[in-house]
Amino acid sequence: MKESLRIGTRASKLALWQANWVKSALIEAYPQQNIELVTIKTKGDKILDVPLAKVGGKGLFVKEIEQALMDGRIDIAVHSMKDMPAEIPSGLCIGAIPAREDPADVLVSKNGLLFSQLKQGGVIGTSSLRRGAQIRHIRPDIVIGPLRGNVETRLKKLQTKNLDAVVLAAAGIKRLNLEHRITEYLNCDIMLPAVGQGALSIEIRQNDPDIQPIIKTLDDPHTRAIVMGERAFLNYLGGSCQVPIAGHGEIHRNTFNLTGLVADLNGSRILKATLTGSADATETIGIRLAQQLLDQGADKILEKLQLRESANHGS
Repeated sequence: MKESLRIGTRASKLALWQANWVKSALIEAYPQQNIELVTIKTKGDKILDVPLAKVGGKGLFVKEIEQALMDGRIDIAVHSMKDMPAEIPSGLCIGAIPAREDPADVLVSKNGLLFSQLKQGGVIGTSSLRRGAQIRHIRPDIVIGPLRGNVETRLKKLQTKNLDAVVLAAAGIKRLNLEHRITEYLNCDIMLPAVGQGALSIEIRQNDPDIQPIIKTLDDPHTRAIVMGERAFLNYLGGSCQVPIAGHGEIHRNTFNLTGLVADLNGSRILKATLTGSADATETIGIRLAQQLLDQGADKILEKLQLRESANHGS
């Protein structure tokens, strides 16, 4: 056992909550172990005035932390699973996926109005292309207002900016004890969540004999099976870019149900399908569902979005 374990994390309140949760769980299992948190600023934390889709692909909130892990400056990295790119860098692996918090998205509105009650031309704050596309699909009259920053910043902007509501992940709100702010839980017919939303990713170096067995104790096999199925779906679609892709899986009585979605930016076209199969083959089901959507025309949507992204980055 190492003298001191270093957990790498972003410095936001939510990221620190997540890292401290991992720290507490490890201390419970290994009371003598000294554990410290190391905060790391990521590209996504530094660039706050530009929508994520224009900053670059996925990995904006994890790359610098992964680098610290590869360099040996930290021993464990704690991320929100939905921030994880489809591909993990060589030499690293997901050591554990603990039990998942609620994966849903929630609406927080200024006047306590539900999504269906928001006024014509109302403004909803979100910088997520996935959320924006699904909102526009159901309510083309709604205006999407760009919104960046941590959970508390976004909630503050609801009061200070010209917004009628914001959409956030239920998990972050619950972890920060802000549940009283939730106006409405958005069901999957309105808003299919991001792949891995509500789950944590505890990333470690591959074949690390000191760390691997310790971290494995935090793994929840049920959550891992679901999340790996969702991620296989994302990976097959090439979801490392900022594109409106959503995926949500559930396991009931050894049956895995996976719903996936690909949308164009304005929400005028949404491809959505559900596939069911054995809980022992979640990744295979994820790949099959992705292939099904590609056959239905998702490839054309993704191609268009990739061209747009290349134009944004001048490459």
